Amino acid sequence: MGLTSNKVLVLAMVIAAVLFLGTVWLWPRLARQNWRAVSGRVGLLLGTQLALFAAVGLAANQAFGFYASWADLFGQETGQGVVVDHIAEGSKSPVQVVATSRVLGASSALPQMAGQVQKVDIIGRTTHLATPAFVYLPPEYFQPQNRARKFPVSVVLTGYPGTAQALVNKLHYPSTAQQLAKNGKMQPMILVMLRPTVAPPRDTECVDVPGGPQTETFLAKDLRDAVMGSYRVDNTPASWGIVGDSTGGYCALKIAMHHPGSYAAAAGLSPYYKAPIDPTTGDLFRGDKNLQNRSNLFWTLKHLPAPETSLLVTSSRVGEHNYKDTLKFIKSVQDTYVARISSIILPSGGHNFNTWRREIPPMLQWMSERLVAH
Repeated sequence: MGLTSNKVLVLAMVIAAVLFLGTVWLWPRLARQNWRAVSGRVGLLLGTQLALFAAVGLAANQAFGFYASWADLFGQETGQGVVVDHIAEGSKSPVQVVATSRVLGASSALPQMAGQVQKVDIIGRTTHLATPAFVYLPPEYFQPQNRARKFPVSVVLTGYPGTAQALVNKLHYPSTAQQLAKNGKMQPMILVMLRPTVAPPRDTECVDVPGGPQTETFLAKDLRDAVMGSYRVDNTPASWGIVGDSTGGYCALKIAMHHPGSYAAAAGLSPYYKAPIDPTTGDLFRGDKNLQNRSNLFWTLKHLPAPETSLLVTSSRVGEHNYKDTLKFIKSVQDTYVARISSIILPSGGHNFNTWRREIPPMLQWMSERLVAH
């Protein structure tokens, strides 16, 4: 049974409940002052607390999508690392469709009525990085009258560690986009949903690591090329947006600011503005001071030319640690980009899925207004 399996969660809850009831029932019998009774009490208390902790942890992981598997949890995930010469071995397309599914909550299973979610593997032709992803195709994509129509695209990134699946069934990107378009609040749009961790378990912070994973190039070039080669989308930056939460939000802002020829708009939900260095990232810059400076968005605003890119950032007055930095970033962009910055500031909201679900609908509408397909 997998880490995110409902059976595992139910089993953990049952074990916790049994241990709790067992502790209550057996406590009087263990009231004696001898080593066996004391050991029994310690064992019951320890077992009950561990079981409760496991149940709460599993429930939190289900809700927020921190880890996708036991191997991911214990840092043993290696199956989605760097892929070398995959294309040369015979793959005709850099996007391989693994499975298809209906949009959650849709009243119809027909793609031309409710759209479709495709589970895919994406391979970078220049970086040789490979990553799983989910692609949402709106119902209009499958309708005969739109056979020659091209659609705008938004790349959607998770936080770290995050799972691409959580963007579908926890943050509800496909169903939200489908409903907004149905109600005339946004244009039909393709969503490409993935983790920014394209070389797990390492957190590359979307940096082209010297001698390591070229994550920034993958997101700025290879991903676009792969999607353009497989779906009806345009290559102009005006057709492309990028968004993410937390680490993904930082990555989205940075990629768009560094590569305005790839993305016309970017939104960061609860982003930070400088790449951290910690045990999950390792040495990202290998002594390259210029590369380290470029990872700081405030440095980018001061030292690089202002790109033709629209930005949106979100935070909360209470509950988000990035609030002051976000206000500082908004002011810095206003001084540099004139009117190319927008924001969503909630009265309160933590760094979690519930907060981002409140921000996603207006963010998608904002993104839709800034993208056009030629």
